[in-house]
Amino acid sequence: MENALRTFLLITLAAAFASGCDKAVEIDYSGAVADWTAYGANMAGTRHSPATQITRENVAALEVVWTYRTGDVDHGVEKGGETILGTAFQNTPIVVEDTLYVCTPRNRVIALDANTGVERWVFDAAPSTEGVYIVTCRGVTYGVDERVEDGGACYEKLYMGTLDARMIALDAKTGAPCSGFGEGGAVDLARGIGNRYPGEYGVTSPPALVNGTLVTGALVLDNIRVDAPGGVVRGYDAHDGKLLWSWDPLPPGKTFVETTDETGEVVRYHRGTTNAWSVFSADPELNLVYVPTGNTAPDYYGGSRDGLDHYSSSIVALDAATGEVRWHFQTVHHDVWDYDVPSQPVLFEFPGPGGPVPAVAQATKLGHLFLLDRRTGEPLFPVEERPVPTSGVASEVLSPTQPHPTRPPPLHPHGLEPDDAWGLTPIDRAQCRHKIDRLDSQGPFTPPSTNGWIQYPSYFGGSNWGSLSVDPVRKLMLMNMSRVAGELYLVPRDEAEKIDADAEARGEDSPLEPQAGTPYAMRRDFVMSDWGLPCSPPPWGVMLAVDYTDGSVRWEVPLGTVEELAPVPIPWKLGVPNQGGTISTASGVSFVAATMDDYLRAFDSETGEELWRGKLPAGGQATPLTYRTDPGARQFVVIAAGGHALMQTRLGDHVVAYALPEGY
Repeated sequence: MENALRTFLLITLAAAFASGCDKAVEIDYSGAVADWTAYGANMAGTRHSPATQITRENVAALEVVWTYRTGDVDHGVEKGGETILGTAFQNTPIVVEDTLYVCTPRNRVIALDANTGVERWVFDAAPSTEGVYIVTCRGVTYGVDERVEDGGACYEKLYMGTLDARMIALDAKTGAPCSGFGEGGAVDLARGIGNRYPGEYGVTSPPALVNGTLVTGALVLDNIRVDAPGGVVRGYDAHDGKLLWSWDPLPPGKTFVETTDETGEVVRYHRGTTNAWSVFSADPELNLVYVPTGNTAPDYYGGSRDGLDHYSSSIVALDAATGEVRWHFQTVHHDVWDYDVPSQPVLFEFPGPGGPVPAVAQATKLGHLFLLDRRTGEPLFPVEERPVPTSGVASEVLSPTQPHPTRPPPLHPHGLEPDDAWGLTPIDRAQCRHKIDRLDSQGPFTPPSTNGWIQYPSYFGGSNWGSLSVDPVRKLMLMNMSRVAGELYLVPRDEAEKIDADAEARGEDSPLEPQAGTPYAMRRDFVMSDWGLPCSPPPWGVMLAVDYTDGSVRWEVPLGTVEELAPVPIPWKLGVPNQGGTISTASGVSFVAATMDDYLRAFDSETGEELWRGKLPAGGQATPLTYRTDPGARQFVVIAAGGHALMQTRLGDHVVAYALPEGY
């Protein structure tokens, strides 16, 4: 018996070894050299690489080849056992030639050797983070300044917006501030904005750079007040930082005259307008910048907007030379659900019957994917205006219709009923059924009310800031999204004041978001069981591929396991909520992290089969990148693994690089 057991073990080990050896293939160095020069790989935001060294056949051999620690991490501020503030390492680094540039949550810019991870220089913008809700920096922007002599200081520039509303220009070779840009290398973006609370106004996304003009918006904190800082988008001279134009997102025919507010600050732009906090795209040939817009303040009550939401929840095409609106397409009318457009518009070539059509794809929190002609904003597939409920609170007037794309169809379920309730056991399923049953649930456009309503898709998404990737070889758009439900309440002002006072007496922060200047504060959360699992049916996160030639869904698979969420750490593939985006490669391998179980995954772009996954040292709530710096180099896949405090994933400060083992 003992000899038989020994023989069995030897055979098993030999088989395992042989299986591992079968995966070994030689590295192909004949493929494309590919950089990643912008947040979305390029100005179009395609998140696609022509690199082919990592294939479906060898991706399972990927290994960690270097890790860099930025030193920028904390575990947030906790009150009542809940994290209410902390870092979120949502950065996608860029690679130019053999240098990788990463920005940390607190606006440190670090240059690394892209092949070894060795530090070359560090710049610390040292922003004030007082009052900042979520501390993050999604990326930096690279550009060559043709007005500087080749090889001179700041011939190659990096631009970064900061949490305290500055735009900084650095010498890409040394990290030194470019003294000829603004004042000592920085432009004050708060100039002309007027009074702002600490943390209410800042920049978390990289600017767009097109034909010498640097274009940026800013984040305005949600749900604070009606007269929040305005959402102006501005264009600056990329050489010296001079203001070239500003787009104050006012409805046609409405103007604003410069004034001074109660604090004595100059106000050049109308207060409370829709902001543009996410990542822009640009088409240098058309000289257009594509701006995804947020909500007009505040998010969940629009009774006092007076038409200021004309451009909210839209894709707006601005002339990069003048800031004039060429066209805009609104994805949600009179948005009072926080269904702003969070993701970067993605430019691609649509194979029309008469030849390629320059197009733009826009994914939304609703799970809608709009495909538009990027010259005119006209839909490439029909978009229908469909009736929606309008019986909201008395002082609100809701839009009677909302736009629905017909192709692709909605990529997220648009309704949650008590019979849809999910649970691990009959006990928690019954609990979830009761929660859903007591809330109003009329689809994604359920009118906000004081009695509470189901939001499904939720304010989390659907698709969020991670956007999508375009594989032009296979004519696919690859994207990830979340599918969890929210429960929300408008809270009458007198009741809100009592809740706020009680919280203050206990030494706690209020559970409400104020929406000052309106009749209602608001409260929101996710619809969860007492076990901490969503009440909506799984999968709670998916990866999918859309054939953009006809709008059909090619495949869809659950994304992530519940091993970090369930009461028992079992890796059930139920899919999990996620934040981050996908990338694709010419070899047919796509990558995504984003999930709450801390893995970076590789998928077959054509079938959705999971080919490989690597456990990260912290949450991967970021979009990866891939590159190959020269003909003798390996192809790297890099991810910022630092987690997300508000999602309660594992926090860290890691930049992790994967490649095929040398010696293959």
